[in-house]
Amino acid sequence: MTINILFSASSEAWKKYSTLLDRQLSSLGLPYNLATYIEPGLVDYIIYAPNANVSDFRPFTRCKAVLNLWAGVEDIAPNFTLTVPLARMVDHGLTHGMTEWVLGHVMRYHLGMDRHILGQNGVWAPHIPPLAEERIITVLGLGELGAHCAGTLAMLGFEVRGWSRRAKEVKGVKCFAGEEDFKAALSGSDFVVLLLPLTADTENTLDRNSLSLLNQGAFVINPGRGPLIDDDALLQALDNGQIAHATLDVFRIEPLPKDHPYWAHDHVTVTPHIASATRPEHAAPVIVENIRRGEAGEPFLHLVDRKSGY
Repeated sequence: MTINILFSASSEAWKKYSTLLDRQLSSLGLPYNLATYIEPGLVDYIIYAPNANVSDFRPFTRCKAVLNLWAGVEDIAPNFTLTVPLARMVDHGLTHGMTEWVLGHVMRYHLGMDRHILGQNGVWAPHIPPLAEERIITVLGLGELGAHCAGTLAMLGFEVRGWSRRAKEVKGVKCFAGEEDFKAALSGSDFVVLLLPLTADTENTLDRNSLSLLNQGAFVINPGRGPLIDDDALLQALDNGQIAHATLDVFRIEPLPKDHPYWAHDHVTVTPHIASATRPEHAAPVIVENIRRGEAGEPFLHLVDRKSGY
């Protein structure tokens, strides 16, 4: 029996994925039909991106799973019409891309690189940074991305703390969990990296109170989700010196409006949501592995907990 696979994402994504998915699907040795339109009642799997045009999943009566192309699922998980298993994207490209981006910005601040890159003024002014072991970094969120970032930073010698809503273990990282441990995880930190999922519980995680727990002159790095930060509180903390600099990759409105205060602030670096991206060559095998599992009656990988929203 033919496996009908609906690709519900942008036309640009189809151009990037179609050949790669065909190659991977052919290796299964099963008959399949991969297309951008299939009669809903015949669809077995939906490869999905939240910017696609499918919003009502009720007509897909035969569907076994929705396979998200993105790591974030906040735009699809709350959809009450979606009752079949939902898998988020977790792959090598996303994980390592995120870790490399976070590591780059941590090292920029840790070593004080801006002093020399932006300070070519003819003044010989040596500056010796502390060692990594003298810095405390807190990673908020210990999912696949957060755990890999935290573990890598720990291997470089930083004192790394990790916080998550549920208890986790990451080698070399002091892990905290739950509301009762939140203040302890942040208190006295020199860096905070936000990699939490966006839910009603995580919005404004970094607000005036939590920012005040960090060491004065700390650094904020947000490649997670824009609403994790109270923007007004962060701007105030930047202006009064509580936060020395912030690198922000994600925002409440994207693209970030031209008149937003972040653009003009001397102590903010804006990057255009590029900290990590789904790379088709790494994502296609993950999608096809889940289809293989579905056909073999095996558990799907990276399933979303619909109650928690991630």
